[in-house]
Amino acid sequence: MASTQPLNSSPLRNFFAGVGFLFRGFRILATAPRLMFLGMIPAAIVGAVAIALFITLIVGIEPIAAFLTPFAADWDDLPRAAIRFGAGLAVTLASILIIVNTYTTVTLMVGDAFYRKIAGHVDARHGAPAAPSPQGFWKDARRGLGEGLRMLFPTIGLALLVLVLGFIPIAGTIVAATAGALLGGWLLVVELANIPFESRGMHLTARRRVLRGSRATSLGLGVATYLIFLIPFGAVIAMPAALAGATLLTRSLLDEDSATIDADPSANLAEHPPAS
Repeated sequence: MASTQPLNSSPLRNFFAGVGFLFRGFRILATAPRLMFLGMIPAAIVGAVAIALFITLIVGIEPIAAFLTPFAADWDDLPRAAIRFGAGLAVTLASILIIVNTYTTVTLMVGDAFYRKIAGHVDARHGAPAAPSPQGFWKDARRGLGEGLRMLFPTIGLALLVLVLGFIPIAGTIVAATAGALLGGWLLVVELANIPFESRGMHLTARRRVLRGSRATSLGLGVATYLIFLIPFGAVIAMPAALAGATLLTRSLLDEDSATIDADPSANLAEHPPAS
């Protein structure tokens, strides 16, 4: 049965416990540098495309901001420049949310085999769960496509919300940036947890339900990962650790035995082979 937040545990404490899962992921993969390197390969490939798209957006941000603020065309130079600068920031923040979450989805698809090995390595260290019954290629493909669409629509909707919040006078940028980190972090942790939950035969609806049961902890991992992804090359370095952290989070939320987490950092793949 999935765990929920202890009644005597504060949301802030749970949030930082979630942040801790990311750093525990780094610690585990530090003992498996080959897996860390393999996990960085698809992250780097997809990251190069994501950076190119983001640079293209920034280069063309001025006409986009002008398109969104036609009412300011006849304003004086200073207020027109101010409102269009704010619009440009709002578009940038909303685009970051879409790019980060799309990047994560595509990277997990491109590097599926590598990331399953990482999740399997984490599980092997602490007691792997029973493998679910195979469903067949086409059934898995249809479900994967459906789940991808169910994740895409909320991502676009939340990005539009961040865009609107960016137009709030004075505090708009701060509000939009905060909302982007929280909403983007939530979408990110739902996506990162896909592989470890799927390896237990649990898919999107069940995954969301379990993560919502410990929302503050889940947000901690998601927001920390989201912020690191904003650092240049941060996504490439952090992606494997984030997947390992999501596997640890999954084990914790499902009340699986985690007493030995990080207890033996010298454990090697010969003793605990990763899942294929």
